[in-house]
Amino acid sequence: MHKFEKVNLHGRRHVFPAGVSLPDLDAELRKNNTYVGRPRDLRYLIYPPLVRFISPYINHDADMPESSSPVQYLFPDLPASETGRLSLESTALKGKVLYPDTIAYHTSVESYYFIDARLEPTCIVQPETADDVALAVSTLTASDRRQRCQFAIRSGGHTCWPGAANIEKGVTIDLTHMNSTTFHQENYTVSILPGARWASVYKTLHPLGVMVTGGRASSVGVGGITLGGGNSFFASRYGFVCDSVVVLANGEIINANNQTNPDLFRALKGGSNNFGIVTKFDFAAFESHELWGGVIVHDKSTTAQQIPAIVNFTNHVARDPYASLITSWHYSSSRGVSIVSNILDHTEPIEQVSIFNQVLVIPRVSSSIRLTNLHDLTEELELPRGLRSRFLTLTFKNDPRMIQKAVDLHDRSIEMAKARARTREWTFTTFFQPLPKLFSQHSVVRGGNILGLDRFDENLLLFLIVLSWQGTEDGTLFDSLGKAAIQDLDAYAREIGADNEFIYLNYADPSQNSLRSYGEENLAEIHRVAEKYDPEHIFQYQVPGGFKVSKA
Repeated sequence: MHKFEKVNLHGRRHVFPAGVSLPDLDAELRKNNTYVGRPRDLRYLIYPPLVRFISPYINHDADMPESSSPVQYLFPDLPASETGRLSLESTALKGKVLYPDTIAYHTSVESYYFIDARLEPTCIVQPETADDVALAVSTLTASDRRQRCQFAIRSGGHTCWPGAANIEKGVTIDLTHMNSTTFHQENYTVSILPGARWASVYKTLHPLGVMVTGGRASSVGVGGITLGGGNSFFASRYGFVCDSVVVLANGEIINANNQTNPDLFRALKGGSNNFGIVTKFDFAAFESHELWGGVIVHDKSTTAQQIPAIVNFTNHVARDPYASLITSWHYSSSRGVSIVSNILDHTEPIEQVSIFNQVLVIPRVSSSIRLTNLHDLTEELELPRGLRSRFLTLTFKNDPRMIQKAVDLHDRSIEMAKARARTREWTFTTFFQPLPKLFSQHSVVRGGNILGLDRFDENLLLFLIVLSWQGTEDGTLFDSLGKAAIQDLDAYAREIGADNEFIYLNYADPSQNSLRSYGEENLAEIHRVAEKYDPEHIFQYQVPGGFKVSKA
């Protein structure tokens, strides 16, 4: 006879009564036509009868070895991912678990923005409340740590590389259904759940005449961009997206703000998924209505005019903090030409503002500049879906020589891709975004973040390479082209004294050490906070996706 109990992270006890023996369980499973055999056969379990048998015996009256969950104890040869799957089925989450033979499962997988991120987990659990998240985490961690099922956490699923927010042979916690946006008039804050996309946030807030700092593409998820820092069209007025967060709640349902758990609050603002799962963000709101902005397209021959326009805007944006500029050089193999695009945004609905004069006089091919709103503008700025992509990033001083060198490397990379790419559909884009010291000054005023940009006194540029292609055969080529361009640009920056160590996490490639770029003091603080709030290192090893402080 066996009687056993497991006390999980939340003090809940999983118990099987003394009257149940393993032979009895075997007989019951056979009676229900459930076959239990070698590990490779377990994927064919008819799991509902198994769960119906186990579930009634999860009560509060007996003892089980401390190192095992009920499913793991009964089936020690189960692969960890199968243990996680069956353990979730034995909880109140069973109706929220998706399996590979269901349409809902494939809808979730296919909704990842980039193809390489569309991994196929053993199952997907879609919590709807903070309590659901807590139950999912406690269930997946209620076993011997050597045999625990690994899991991933998804907010929007907008990271392009595999494993960041999804997992093979594990469980994905998909926060898609936690997506509400609520404005609180009494304290002028907005509560946003982590699975919301910025399109829905802006669509909810615009009719109310209020706004929050958020993403610049409509399909980006709230959770990921905020925990990575987050750039926005409002950065010159309010700093990074994370700087407008006033309250956080993680998966253990604790609050973090400037008064309660302030160390966690600061570390989460740029520290990514190293501490827990955030289940709600409260943002400071501000009045906002229409804006003036859109995209202007130019011929590449205007490069000599574009470079000083970027430099001057970055140096003088403090004069008009309602303004935002993003400039990119873009090549598409299907069109066979390079273009330059300027995304202009003025968050007060004033047309032809003087801060943009140097851009507006450059000859153009087309323009969508108009009076509009943030929801419509971010819809316009969406990247193409369903491609394979690589993002790589760098930060350097606001120096025209750096922009020219980056454009030269852009051209070199395109010629190499033309000669070697087997796919007919690919694009190569380089983006330049102002990163003036004004941004980090706002961060300090609002309580600070963990990014470390307040260390620098000069105006900077945030540089991004985006490579996209169809098919599977050219991944190595485009990966090598992007890395070579970044390495050569970084070497040039060091040569002329224009280098900066900051690596923006939300744009970083897995090969780039973004957390270390925050500075030794901030990195040490992330280590301390992770150790304090996650002493079992669950979010270092059981959640392998993302940038881990243990590997920084």
